[in-house]
Amino acid sequence: MDRGTERGAPPSRGAGNGTADGPAAAGRVPLAVVVVDRDGMVSHWSRGASRLFGAAKEEAIGRSAADLLPVSGALAEQDTPPYGMYAGYDGLGPDLESSLDGGLSYPAAGRARLTVPGADRVDVLWWAYPLVGPGRERLLVLAADAGALRRDLDLDEGTVAVERIAPAFALHTDFPGADELARRLPEILPSMSVGESARIVAQILELGYPVMEFSQNDRVPVTPDWGVPRRAERRARRERAARAAAQGLPLPQAEPDEGEDLEYVAVRERLEFLNEVSGKIGTSLDLSRTIVEVSRAVVPRFTDVAGTYLREQVVAGEGFPDGVPDTTTMWHRVALEHTDEPGRWDDVVPVGEAMPFPAHTPFFQCMTTGEPVLVPRISEQMGHAIASQFEKRDIRPLITGRSMLVVPLKARNVVLGFMILLRHPERVEFNDMDRVTGAELAARAGLVLDNARMYTFQESVAETLQDSMLPHIPPRMAGCDIATRYLPGTLLGRVGGDWFDSVKLPGARTALVVGDVMGHGLNSAAMMGQLRTAVQTMAALDLPPAQLLRNLDDLAQRLGDSYLATCLYAVYDPIASELHIANAGHIPPVIVRAGDGRSELLDLPTGAPIGVGGVPFEAVRVRVAPGDRLLMCTDGLVEVRGEDIGVGLATLTESAAHPAASMDDACDAIIRALNTRGGRKDDVALLMARLNGIEPDDVAEWRISLDPVEVGRARAVVREQLHDWGLGRLADGAELMVSELVTNAVRHSHRRPVELRLMRGDSLLCEVDDDDHDLPNLSSAGPTDEQGRGLRVVSTLAREWGASRTKAGKTVWFELTLPRR
Repeated sequence: MDRGTERGAPPSRGAGNGTADGPAAAGRVPLAVVVVDRDGMVSHWSRGASRLFGAAKEEAIGRSAADLLPVSGALAEQDTPPYGMYAGYDGLGPDLESSLDGGLSYPAAGRARLTVPGADRVDVLWWAYPLVGPGRERLLVLAADAGALRRDLDLDEGTVAVERIAPAFALHTDFPGADELARRLPEILPSMSVGESARIVAQILELGYPVMEFSQNDRVPVTPDWGVPRRAERRARRERAARAAAQGLPLPQAEPDEGEDLEYVAVRERLEFLNEVSGKIGTSLDLSRTIVEVSRAVVPRFTDVAGTYLREQVVAGEGFPDGVPDTTTMWHRVALEHTDEPGRWDDVVPVGEAMPFPAHTPFFQCMTTGEPVLVPRISEQMGHAIASQFEKRDIRPLITGRSMLVVPLKARNVVLGFMILLRHPERVEFNDMDRVTGAELAARAGLVLDNARMYTFQESVAETLQDSMLPHIPPRMAGCDIATRYLPGTLLGRVGGDWFDSVKLPGARTALVVGDVMGHGLNSAAMMGQLRTAVQTMAALDLPPAQLLRNLDDLAQRLGDSYLATCLYAVYDPIASELHIANAGHIPPVIVRAGDGRSELLDLPTGAPIGVGGVPFEAVRVRVAPGDRLLMCTDGLVEVRGEDIGVGLATLTESAAHPAASMDDACDAIIRALNTRGGRKDDVALLMARLNGIEPDDVAEWRISLDPVEVGRARAVVREQLHDWGLGRLADGAELMVSELVTNAVRHSHRRPVELRLMRGDSLLCEVDDDDHDLPNLSSAGPTDEQGRGLRVVSTLAREWGASRTKAGKTVWFELTLPRR
């Protein structure tokens, strides 16, 4: 048999002119090529199709393929002719009919006898390939006159000289339109190489010379065999037998070679196996789970050992790997399934190990060519070469003598990884049909893995975006402790418009914010980022809550009218023990009283959502006591589809009242109480603040008149107060910074006296207020400059400092870290 047909040589225009290359090269026969679109209409009809089926191209294009291709017909009533069961059925058979109707999602092939107008009955071989690309084409049908092939090979009618017949295509690519289909064909026929795909493209479009040729190493997914019975023929045989029995006639003689059924069964089992594997992999978009599914799907039915290796970028859930793999590319062993005794492989080839592969190995050949590599038996020499990659571990007993198949895991023509498949020495070796099956398996697995990789990558990007937009709030602010939680929604995208924030304000006050942009996805997240930035900016201006929401609504109107948002803004004053709150369409906060543990929803004016425009906002003041807890959240925590929101608010209020060891424990308890109801799909933002207050003994205030002499008094009272608080070690630095700030305030104030305040909490806070609205700037002072050094001193000595405008002017402040006791 010819194993090496010259597939790139130009074919002859006739049925074949014998050459010295053997019967296969001399026996090329033109193929009929038919392309069927998604409506079942013929979109391409080659000259070979016109010859074989008796219809001109002009008559065929645009007509129903089922009307042109004789897929079924009446059973012949004559005795069985030499071709046996094939002659009894007039038509190409129900498998092709199913392919035309879209009933088969996998390649099919067959052999039949059919009646062609103006000609004798013709023995036909056909192949049907579903086209899964993005275009209109749905099915590629190839057919040939097998009788012409037999005549050209000069074979006796009962002689079978070859085992398989496969379609082949001559090299001819200078035809307009080939480029477009060439780009899609690897998706249409993933089991074929790029070179073969190019030839197929050229011949489909050219009306030229697709041919049949012979090889035991064909690359098409399914090929018919001489003498392989099809279901249609077996059905015809059963019907003839039944008819003969009904008429009392002798039963037709059965075909002697029942073993021929075995090859057809083998082909069908391969297809069933691939369909079964397809159903087992890709059940989720979780990359880790998908990797395990791919490995387990082939053991033990197809192989005894399956090791899966992926490129580093794929494992990390990063972008698509760049460039062709080389000897420096790191491959991570992500899964290993086997039928050996437990633990035999675990120590030698542990999952999670990363390693490169040398150029001389079959693994490198597979990853660089993107083609399967078949090693019928791993020899001692190859086993030693492979084992040399594993330091201090002898892998030879595990692999030597086994049959090996290495298949690439590809997506969009990029190798993501590969699978190493090994069979026990006593099991039948991998063969060419296994290689085709493994390639098809790997093609499907590669697409599934790439889907999971892309989902993981997009999810990581979304979470990174969301995390970058959410603030990292310190657990302690002046006079309060804060804990937060954010839960992404279960809807696709995992990003939304929920946010929380806290802003340090003058007078040891803290602004607490929770907001929710309606909708999901990146647009809502971007809108949320804009609103959050605006809130921070306006809070730093110390705007009252109602005015801040008014300005935020105006901003939303300028940004566009396609988004609405709710927002709850509260200012906590730990010295006055008071909350100043305004609401813009948000669910009310919960207050948990420290005295009796009672919790309640605060009764606030609801207000309209941000973005409605032209509506007023109101603010209320709420008295609080040290130890009270304020709970602010978005509606995703309390709202469940099909349930009244009042049920969720009641559950929130009840769960907030339960005592907890810490703020974090309290947040977790609330999440558990409301998240177990099921049905939550929205994002959740939760902020809890324990309002500790600041004791009067921890606050000291002075009024400084606008006289430069008063700067000395300011230094003296600060030093004295720090010694009274036991913070004498901070006196020198604090005194110097207070001197600089008070000097500037006295110099720039207009009428109102300067106010100086010290507050002792987790840190030492000093604030200086004056009635000048111009904020100081940190600048560089030259050797001869008389001004500009004060803020430089403050910036150098203070842990943190800042300045903000107030209604009456401005506040400049600094913080110092308290010494350890």
